[in-house]
Amino acid sequence: MKKAFAASTCALFASLAVCGASAQNVKPFRIGVLNDQSSVYSTIGGKGAQLAVEMAVADFGGKVLGRPIEVLSADHQNKVDVATGIAREWMESKDVQAIFDLQNSAVALAVIPLVQKANRIAIVSGGASSEITGKACTPVSFHWTYDTYSLSRVLPRALIASGKKNWYLIDSDYAAGAALERDVAGAVEQFGGKVVGKVKVPLGATNFASTMLAAQGSKADVIMLGGAGADLINQVKQAREFGISEQQVLATPYANIIDVHALGLAAAQGLYVSEPFYWDLNDETRAWSKRFIAKMGVPATSFQAGNYSAALHYLKAVAAAGTSDGLKVADAMRRMPINDMMTKNGQIRADGRVVRDLYLFQVKSPAKSKYKFDYYETRATVAGADAFRPLAESECPLVKR
Repeated sequence: MKKAFAASTCALFASLAVCGASAQNVKPFRIGVLNDQSSVYSTIGGKGAQLAVEMAVADFGGKVLGRPIEVLSADHQNKVDVATGIAREWMESKDVQAIFDLQNSAVALAVIPLVQKANRIAIVSGGASSEITGKACTPVSFHWTYDTYSLSRVLPRALIASGKKNWYLIDSDYAAGAALERDVAGAVEQFGGKVVGKVKVPLGATNFASTMLAAQGSKADVIMLGGAGADLINQVKQAREFGISEQQVLATPYANIIDVHALGLAAAQGLYVSEPFYWDLNDETRAWSKRFIAKMGVPATSFQAGNYSAALHYLKAVAAAGTSDGLKVADAMRRMPINDMMTKNGQIRADGRVVRDLYLFQVKSPAKSKYKFDYYETRATVAGADAFRPLAESECPLVKR
């Protein structure tokens, strides 16, 4: 009897040990945030994007398909070779199922084919080129926050209607800059305006003296600043130093709350910006932003909020599909409506484009700001259907003609 009891006890403990080992050996479900964490775009994506994805994981419950979710993060340094090397290593050695943010359009356009080959998911928030859902579209890649085409529609539509018809374009000399220049020029012409001058400036430039003098001398009604992050901050500062003021308004599709915070309202006041997200839009954005601010000290940029939205929707789709298979998850993502603090009943088109409303804001003066981070006045809301490239005009091979 004692022997039988001892044997059964040993069997029980052995079983528990095996179960415990089995539980400990469950592979984590890994997703990755790949962006700039040390250079010009680090404040608008960077660690804030990682935090946003981690918030989405926590809000989802921390597990999917019975596996704990683990978020990896890496700095691609705005270098295509670095980014593609990290993406390959993540997918081949760490079994990363989805890659988020992909700041820098050249990086996004290089990583997406690798993700497609591995049948994983790529969700671009930080990259802006409209080519991502154009010729470069794939069944497993998505463009979440905005793109150069949509951003190009908001500012010209509103400002030209107010009589500001002559435009001078200052664009960055890289993939997204070229796409933005093309899209803004087309929109200005479409809405009855005229581009009277344009110039490209290199990424990371610090001296814009000749550029601002040329823009000022053009007598354009609107000087559009196409820089982002630290580049944009330097452009606004130097525009103010050269006396560009109300006679020639400054407008930018790339400004965000962190840029305005860094500039200060005295320098940024009057600047027109277009964004898909602002922390102070409504009760839901304020509640979510309170959690983000508690950890980061500042509100989330549209890029960062977009990463939260993308990660939450992706995880819901994985659960609905019951698999991590890229094509099956992508299909579930397209079928499910997007609902979060940033987007209500949003849909993903066949080309991978998320369509949402965009807003035209104007930066407040110091006198009009009533509380911390109270920086924007809403000037217009542009419906997603009016902002994003019509599907009928898409060059994406997935779109049925």
